[in-house]
Amino acid sequence: MSRFDEPLKKALDPKTAKLLHSVLGLETVGDLLRHYPRRYAERGELTSLDALAVDEHVTVVGEVTRLMRKPMRNRGGTWLEVEVVDGDRNKIYLSFFGKGSHVAESRLKPGRRGMFAGKVGLFGARAHPRWQLAHPEFELFEEGEASAEEFAAAPVPIYPAGKDLTPWAIRRAIGVVLDTLGPLDDPLPAALRARHGLQDLGEALVSIHRPKDFAEMARARKRLKFDEAFVLQAVLLQRRRAATAWPAKARPRLGDGMLADFDGRLPFALTEGQAQVGEEIAADLEREHPMHRLLQGEVGAGKTVVALRAMLQVVDAGGQAALLAPTEVLAQQHHRSITSMLGELAQGGMFGGTAVTLLTGSMGAAGRRAALLDAASGTAGIVVGTHALLQEHVQFADLGLVVVDEQHRFGVEQRDALREKAGDARPHVLVMTATPIPRTVAMTVFGDLEISTLSQLPSGRAPITTHVVPAAEKPHYLQRTWERVREEVALGRQAYIVCPRIGDLEGDEGDLAATADEERRPPLAVLDVAELLTDGPFHDLRVGTLHGKLPPEEKDTIMRSFTRGELDVLVATTVIEVGVDVPNASVMIIMDADRFGVSQLHQLRGRVGRGGLPGLCLLVSDFPEGTPARARLDAVATTLDGFELSRVDLEQRREGDVLGAAQSGKRSSLKLLQLLRDEDVIATAREEAATLLSTDPDLTAHEGLRAEITRLLADERAEYLEKT
Repeated sequence: MSRFDEPLKKALDPKTAKLLHSVLGLETVGDLLRHYPRRYAERGELTSLDALAVDEHVTVVGEVTRLMRKPMRNRGGTWLEVEVVDGDRNKIYLSFFGKGSHVAESRLKPGRRGMFAGKVGLFGARAHPRWQLAHPEFELFEEGEASAEEFAAAPVPIYPAGKDLTPWAIRRAIGVVLDTLGPLDDPLPAALRARHGLQDLGEALVSIHRPKDFAEMARARKRLKFDEAFVLQAVLLQRRRAATAWPAKARPRLGDGMLADFDGRLPFALTEGQAQVGEEIAADLEREHPMHRLLQGEVGAGKTVVALRAMLQVVDAGGQAALLAPTEVLAQQHHRSITSMLGELAQGGMFGGTAVTLLTGSMGAAGRRAALLDAASGTAGIVVGTHALLQEHVQFADLGLVVVDEQHRFGVEQRDALREKAGDARPHVLVMTATPIPRTVAMTVFGDLEISTLSQLPSGRAPITTHVVPAAEKPHYLQRTWERVREEVALGRQAYIVCPRIGDLEGDEGDLAATADEERRPPLAVLDVAELLTDGPFHDLRVGTLHGKLPPEEKDTIMRSFTRGELDVLVATTVIEVGVDVPNASVMIIMDADRFGVSQLHQLRGRVGRGGLPGLCLLVSDFPEGTPARARLDAVATTLDGFELSRVDLEQRREGDVLGAAQSGKRSSLKLLQLLRDEDVIATAREEAATLLSTDPDLTAHEGLRAEITRLLADERAEYLEKT
């Protein structure tokens, strides 16, 4: 067994091992050694206190400047307040009570420097609040550890920690492991390391945790970043190679089938991009190995038409296609739009078409039985559904193509469950996303898929104008917003109003952003906003509400009413974020827009401007200019380029979130690698991995690398590879 795989309970004392597991989820020596410092403090130059946030568990480095004994207000006795400053003369105050105050007083003398860890809060007058750590853990720097010069120069590693587990406790545990580590089997070949000037693995691990200076730490980070990129790319390339070896039934194009008939009936010409991507997909479907392709495109770029043409090619060849949607609203919308686009072809029989069946979890017993029979018998060439398609008793006569809409909402297990319904041969798979993906993210997250991109909008799509409405600074702007909606309705058009939550704090559906302002009001709710509008500025308009907690039949009824123009305004949660297509809707108002992510805002505004009418999106927020939240909204307002916005979004999110680790509940394997800043590292690692695998596809001559990949997959951490 590799030393990396040794359980921590064997390498450390039981109490420490248990804490590391319960607080951080670390189980093995390898997990611990790859729990890298979050940052480094300099003993001689103290770190800043600028980046604190209320209720965050933080570690600050500073110098004690004074101690003050203060009387208790409501009971006898005193408590200790300790003032600490950092290198920029920012101050934070430590408070100690009871016996702990006497221990702290005996150790914390003015002039002493150290690390202080705890949950940070604000206290004091509202006009001049002060940062405070109540009963923090602390460790003082001891001058006797090394020479004065070495001590001042050596960076102090500060680790991500948690309740009952301090950064220095983690540092001590890592020290115990490093002292007994011994030689390691390096996963990177020596020639590769020499080509790129990379340290040995053991040397890099020592240097990342015990750097003598920042230059040594930088060399270690370079090596360990490359490890992360290289192992991931090797996994993805192996997956791609394995996928191409699976059998699949070829689905050739017919010159006189439904696809040709459909193309002849289209009331518009395909864009150049749609035609090109359609050719790529059609060629994939004609092969005897399964297609694994990602179709990404801007909101409204016409992905559904491209996917439908692929489905018709498969149906023409005697197979079936399944479209998997993440929500019932979206599944119903797809069913309506596909049926509408196909026209007579969706009726089958004498028209030479095929039945299009909808299958969702909330269908009545009779409708569900009929849908199941259509899928199992092959009567339905196209089956549209939600997670209900994944259930064991759902069978297909000849499943040839799986289309997954909004790919990031499904895990690998769900996709595999649908793949397995194709029997011995694998179905072709097309996954779609309207969230544009930067090149390096695509290379890393979807490295096992071929990627097609639609960047050209179809003719008839009108431009969307976006503005920020500063409701708190200029309340009359909000009044003008409602007037603007009325003007559009007077022209016969319709409007969406999106709110972060439904009507109770437990019912949030939006991507609510955390805030350090304790007095900030709760996020606006659909039910409250709808009531205010119907009692006020929209008293004579037809207003409907839509959210995820409504019964499916009611959601479908409301959406149909809005689509038919029977409602003027739809107040909704993000349930309308993707796939909803109402050409007559020209206005999108997003309340508390700062509580949504950049990509989500871009998706939402894509619901307007779909029918040739100019689109208008107004982002309502209380945040003033100069704040990070306002900067995000300004970025959305100034560009319609989804790829540019995806970079903005990615820069503001943790790498693990981007790769789906937060959603899956698993730790991300990307500890150091940053997808935007390390583009060159990722590209180089992919080239090197491809070269190595071309000569040793099963890694029989590279046991260390094979062990790393096995460890990655055995720990069930590979799920994030299939998400973004």
